[in-house]
Amino acid sequence: MKMKLGIIDHIDSAHYLPEHKTCGIVHGHTYKVEIVIEGEKNENGMVMDFYDIKRVVKGVLNEYDHRLLNDILEFPSVENLCEHMHRNLSSKLSFSLSVKVWEGEGKWCEVCG
Repeated sequence: MKMKLGIIDHIDSAHYLPEHKTCGIVHGHTYKVEIVIEGEKNENGMVMDFYDIKRVVKGVLNEYDHRLLNDILEFPSVENLCEHMHRNLSSKLSFSLSVKVWEGEGKWCEVCG
């Protein structure tokens, strides 16, 4: 039986969207990041230990935390950021996963698969 496990973490980052009318100046956000993995329970009755999930996720999120996202992505929209995070996490976790990134309150993007 497949099960889902999830964690939520936060990062604070700055960015600007080149040539965008209102978001073209440097500004910051607190991003809420939700990661959900899906898999089968192992012989210990766990899909993955939460400690291990948090360790991997924190290692990846440190790349973005307190950074100017334009140094990482040419156009750091929440869509591109979410896709980039999903790719990085997928390379480190051997599970199907989804990543959901909130840009402030009430605005988010999700990448699944």
